Amino acid sequence: MQANPAALGTQARRLFVDAMVQGIPSLLAVVNASASRNDAKVDTAPGARQRREDAQFLLNQHAGAWHQALADALTQALQPARRATPSTMNAEGLTLVEEHTIEREILTARLAQAIVDRTQWEFGDLRARMAALEKIDDIPQGDVLHAKSLAKMITLAWDQAGLDRTSWMVVERTLLDEFATLAQEAYHDANQYLVGQNVLPEIDLRPMIRRTRATLNTTMDTSYGRGGQGSEETRLMTRNAAIQRLADNAEVVISQLNNLVAKQLPAFAATQLQERAVSPRLNDAIGQAQQQGVPQNADGDIASTPALLEAMSQRKAALKEAATSQLERATIEIVALMFQAILTEERLPAAVRVWFARLQMPVLRVAVGEPDFFATVDHPARRLIDRMGACVMGFSPATATIGEALDKEIKRVVQVIEAYPDTGRRVFQTVLTEFERFLEHYFQSENEASKRGVSLAQQVEQRETLAIQYTIELRKMLNEVPVQEGIRNFLFQVWADVLALTAVKHGPQGEPTKAMRLAAADLIWSAGAKVSRDERAEVIRRLPPLLKTLRDGMATAGNSEDKQDLHVKALNESLAAAFSARAAAIPQERFDELRENLETLEELLPDATDVELDHTLMLDLSGNESSDLEVVQEGGSMPTPAMEQWAKELQVGSWYMLDYNGRHEAVQLAWTGMRRHLSLFVSAGGRCVLFQQPRLAAFLQAGLIVPAQEESLTTKATRSAIEKLDADPARLN
Repeated sequence: MQANPAALGTQARRLFVDAMVQGIPSLLAVVNASASRNDAKVDTAPGARQRREDAQFLLNQHAGAWHQALADALTQALQPARRATPSTMNAEGLTLVEEHTIEREILTARLAQAIVDRTQWEFGDLRARMAALEKIDDIPQGDVLHAKSLAKMITLAWDQAGLDRTSWMVVERTLLDEFATLAQEAYHDANQYLVGQNVLPEIDLRPMIRRTRATLNTTMDTSYGRGGQGSEETRLMTRNAAIQRLADNAEVVISQLNNLVAKQLPAFAATQLQERAVSPRLNDAIGQAQQQGVPQNADGDIASTPALLEAMSQRKAALKEAATSQLERATIEIVALMFQAILTEERLPAAVRVWFARLQMPVLRVAVGEPDFFATVDHPARRLIDRMGACVMGFSPATATIGEALDKEIKRVVQVIEAYPDTGRRVFQTVLTEFERFLEHYFQSENEASKRGVSLAQQVEQRETLAIQYTIELRKMLNEVPVQEGIRNFLFQVWADVLALTAVKHGPQGEPTKAMRLAAADLIWSAGAKVSRDERAEVIRRLPPLLKTLRDGMATAGNSEDKQDLHVKALNESLAAAFSARAAAIPQERFDELRENLETLEELLPDATDVELDHTLMLDLSGNESSDLEVVQEGGSMPTPAMEQWAKELQVGSWYMLDYNGRHEAVQLAWTGMRRHLSLFVSAGGRCVLFQQPRLAAFLQAGLIVPAQEESLTTKATRSAIEKLDADPARLN
């Protein structure tokens, strides 16, 4: 890396801006051609042809001004003072925002998303290089390289040039595609420059690594990856952006919905902070619709999805007729559009589709009476739908069933909600809590694919927790006892695990467990200074059976013969020191006290809930590997703090795509241990894969495990509703 990182960063940004500015003329030509294209599929809507002609006229008239305004904005953004974007909210609180500003924010969000989706690999590489170059965690908003900042400049320049929103909508698809492509090329130019300046050149190996992904684990050491913070760590740093989208998507989409509806109906946003009563007419209509249930076919079975949608459309018309205000009609429309999207979700199994359909009326009742349903992602109705959806959408609807127990639980949840129509969010919160408890029991006891793996994972956790407890207590016992360092290390790093495994298998008071505790006492006694002939003779007499017990214990804990030999060699050196009187003597009364404490060790252990899972105490879990349980010991990239936090927040029941040991398949999070230190993922075929939390974060960082759903069910449904309302705002009436 060259000596002037600031100059390198500035030049990379300048090359990015130059590429963007130089690409605008050809982009304008493509956009103009799009506006003039006579597309029969596009022009079917009333007035579409006229809007297209108007857009072409405006583009011809104002294209030069837009080009200049955008070029000026990009150039000015190179100045360091311009790399911070002021907040739209002042310190005093919320302020009124003009309608055209809201519209521009919506367009900006769409454009930014398109850029992020298209440029994720190039931007991920550039993010890594700029982070290494400028010692920053991430490229901040306001920086010309940030997708949102770039999108803001584009839409603001469009406004400044005199172009309107209608013209944008006519050519939006082309604009999004062309700008995303142009940004990708500009990011590439910046990357090429930095590679030429020797800024993380190894990252160029990523395309090859991506093609041979099955060999990733063979190129990584037992920590995270050879090269530490080299190409393996930064290989998929774009995951940070994806994770941020997962965290922020729901909030952004809800905000977009509110902004869109507020333009037609200002009271929609104004009344979200207070409850309101459902009008009697609408309340009765909702009750009648709920009593009608869902349509059935001639055989008495649940009707097909088209029939469900047709019945939903008819109910919506009746409900709107019964509504007494535009606010109620708008709410009816939004909820109907959301459930239309939910029922047409391809990954929703047919077996549970009807139960989601029956949730529409209870959710509508909540949405009308509790406006915060549209104001927060934490409303229990939303969370319940998302949790149930996440649990069933990992299956292939065409080939798999969700299982009788899960199907029955979803049915029960819906029936409980229907039975208490007037309790609103309380009933949703109650059944959400019950559903979470059900999942814990389900994966442990009823799901055939997971229950064996959960049982093994629990044993692993019990063993590791006990080992840490033993280590803590042994350290306390030996804190002021003159025991050689080699003996201490063996007791803390090896024998504590042996004690834990024996206690898990045979119980704390089992004879094998007592024998292992006695071996620890004998080892400590043997390592003390032996100055008399009788003491030395006694050590020699005890040593063979002691070493056999130590080897048996290590073998039980999964230590190979080579590892056993290394440990025994180190112990022999410590014992030799005792014979030469180099070791300190342990007073007999002190040793008697120590032996008594070892005999009652379990009574002295700290409570498991009080144990801090310090990474220095964590075990090598390779000894737990079996045909029924794969323990992930290596692979991934050095995780960021945000990724470590995300690893702790994964929800049981959710589905992910896992790339491990040459297999790429869908897995479900079936169990998390105490403080989420361990996580078990299970495939539909019964493959069980266990992670310690740091390793899980490393896999998330590297993109070796990713959510099967990019958005939650309600977020995706809300986005679908926004698209339909944006295309036809009259639906809200």
